[in-house]
Formats: sequence, C-alpha cells, structure tokens
Amino acid sequence: MSRSPEAAVKVAVLTAGSLLVTLTLAGCGQGGDQESDGTVTVWTVETQPDRVAIQKEAMEAWAQESGVEVEVVPVEEDQVSQQVSAAALSGELPDAINALSPGIVRAFDRDEYLDRDAAQQVVEALGEERFSPSALELSSDGDELISVPSDAWPMLVYYRKDLFAEAGLEPPTTYEALRTAAEQLTTDNRYGITLATDASDPFTQQTLEFLAQGNGCELVDDAGAAALDSAACTETIELYADLAGASSPTGTQSVDSTRATYFSGQAAMVVWSSFLLDELAGLVEEFTPSCAECTDPGWLAQNTGVVSVVEGPSGGSEAGSYVELTSWAITDGADPETADLVEHMMSAGFVDWLSMAPTGKVPVLTGTSDNPTEYTDAWAGLEMGVDDKAVISDVYPAEVIDTLAAAPESGRRWALPDHGDILGPIASELPLAKVAADLGAESVDAAQAQQQMQEAVTEIAERD
Repeated sequence: MSRSPEAAVKVAVLTAGSLLVTLTLAGCGQGGDQESDGTVTVWTVETQPDRVAIQKEAMEAWAQESGVEVEVVPVEEDQVSQQVSAAALSGELPDAINALSPGIVRAFDRDEYLDRDAAQQVVEALGEERFSPSALELSSDGDELISVPSDAWPMLVYYRKDLFAEAGLEPPTTYEALRTAAEQLTTDNRYGITLATDASDPFTQQTLEFLAQGNGCELVDDAGAAALDSAACTETIELYADLAGASSPTGTQSVDSTRATYFSGQAAMVVWSSFLLDELAGLVEEFTPSCAECTDPGWLAQNTGVVSVVEGPSGGSEAGSYVELTSWAITDGADPETADLVEHMMSAGFVDWLSMAPTGKVPVLTGTSDNPTEYTDAWAGLEMGVDDKAVISDVYPAEVIDTLAAAPESGRRWALPDHGDILGPIASELPLAKVAADLGAESVDAAQAQQQMQEAVTEIAERD
C-alpha cells in the first residue's frame, strides 16, 4: 500500500517502476521440485524508496544465511498485471510478488501463474492456526490456498465520542444507531456524517461494500449471479441513501473532502480506511486536524472512536468488516528457495514489513507457536506517522487498538472466495460508484438505484 491514504482507499497507484536492487551473499537455500538458478526475483508494489530499503534489509538478512541472490524489482500496482502477463509470455516470471490485493491474486491464479503448493507450504510452516481464518478463506480456492496472506487495512466509521456522549447516543455499531446518530447530529453548523459519493472513485464502492458487509448483502450468489436485488441489499442501499442525503454535505464527496470535513469539525462521523489514523493524530503535515478544539494536535484523535462492523437488521452471523487484504504470491516454476524467503519475510522480517505503514498493515498472522500474539503485540508498538512519529498504542486507547487488530477476524469481501473473477471489471468500470453518486445527488431513489446496480452487475456477470 502507498503511504498516501488516497491510495489506501482507492486502487493503489504507486511510484517508481524500474529500480533494481540486487543482493548477492553466501550460503545455501532449501530445495524443491524446481531447479534453482541461484536467484530469487521479487516484484514489490511497495515502491517508495524508504519501503524498498526496509525490504532490502530484511531480505539481505535471509540472503546472508541462504547464499541466494535476491533481485527486488519495484513495480507500480496499476501496471503489475500487464507486466506479469508480458513476463509470462517471455518465460521470465518473477519468483514472488508481494502486497497484492485479492482481485489481482485471483486473476493471476486464473491464468495459472501461481504455485498453490508453495503457498500452502509457507502457511503450514508458519502455523495455519496462527492466521486469521477469514484471511485464509479469502486467499483460497476451495480447499487450496493460492497465496500467503500477510496484512490488511479495514474500512472504519470514525465518530466523535464527545458529541455522542453529549447527545446520549450509542456508538454507531448498528444500522439503526448509525442512522439515528447521523440524523440527530446534523445541525445548522455540523453534518452528522460525511461519506464518499464520487462516481469516479473506488472509494465510493468500498464505502458501499463496507456497509453491505455488515448486513449480509452480497454482490453475487453461490452460482455467481448478481444478488444485489436481495432484501438485505435493499436495507443497505436505503441506509446509504439516508446517510448521503440530508445528513451529509451536498455535492460530490471524495477522499479529500470527507477527510477535510471531519478534520475541520464539520462532520460528526466519517467512513474512511485505517490509513486516516496517523493523520488524525496530527503526524502528517499535509493533512492535519483543523477543528476549533484542534489547537492541541492530538485532540481529535483522543476524542474519536472507531467501528469496524456496522451490523444491519439482516446481518446476524453474516455481519462482517470490509478489509483489503494483501498477500504474497509465489509463481509457478519459482526457484525452490522462494518459499523459504517468503517464510522469512513472514517471520523474522515480518515486523519490519509491518513497520512500513502500520496503520494500514494490520497483521493477519498474529504470532508464533511460542508466542501466539507476538506480531500483533509488536504491531501495536510500532511508530506511525510521516513528518512526526508516535507509537500507535501511545496515541490510541486499547479499544481502538483492539478494534483494528480484530478487524481481519471478521473480514469479508464481495465475490470471494468463489467468484473473484468479477472483481476486475467491477473495480475498473465502477458501476456501483456511478449509481451511488446519483443516489447521493438524489437524482434516483433507493429503489431505482438498487435496480440499476443489479442490472449492471448482471451484465458483467453474464459476459463470456
């Protein structure tokens, strides 16, 4: 994930593309069915120079013991699919690719680029029971793993605890509580909530899916047919309409405007990714809280609560959180040492990996057999921020830390694990964002919006 929160809530667009880091050191690696050429090539979509340096150092530690050359090639995430296809045609696939989203992993697996056995090998070596079960499910096709899940960032409702307390409101953990709070906290001087309504932004679809995951509203059914015409989705779309209507600012709301409205104190709630947390704490000069009380840089963070699951009336046991999972993919024909390198990066190098962006890298591997919470505990003690730094657990109370750490446990995603192929066109064409934008502008009502969403997904699902 990019440091930029914009990239966290959208399809990430990262920088740099051709930098090559080569580590050549001595030792011997573990064998496998493939014949080793003595080099493990890793493509990374974590391309910022400071993150490349962290990865290089962590892989160098492995290289010192294995004697295997490691090539680290930064590749922009929006170009990785095209570059992998080209590499496959030329017979020059990398051995591993890291920080991949579920949709990209599914596409690579469909094209038979991935080594499922290698992914299973790594997970078993690390301890399958130490992973979030939902992360393993989202990384599987039937009973077979297709990638190694690493970390995730959740979508959250951020809410002003002080305003909720003054109004005697419950935290927005249910549809009813969220709607009630949005209505009651909308005044002449403040909106109850601000959330995405931009037709051209994946953030809008992510916001809609976040609400849907709390109510068991599915994009497609078990057979892969569009399922947005369900009663559960009616409830979700009606809630979105209510929130984006009279309780929110008028006009198109984006990543930037929703953050600015909450930071200025003009909204009592905002739906955003966990990447907002260090900015909320005043650690990023470009985006700092500006509310009347924010002369203390930490005031807004201290007075903000977070919710990762908003349970709807149809949610029940199906209610979950929206998480964007990132994974390691090991390619078919990879050098046999590759699994050992990935295992190293998910053990000895894991905390360093999480440190690159801890507010957006919640570990889905919690610890080791000797210490089941080792990685989660270490993550809570990492420093967040850009221009200034602060330890996450020094800024936020235990309930915020616990909410973040637990989010992957209830992680859900539309169409996964069985029908991930539909996610590519859904993400690139943004049909749901376009309808949601019309809903926010009140140019369609909830019933019309639901019909249009169902028709759009049906058209995509029925393509050859």
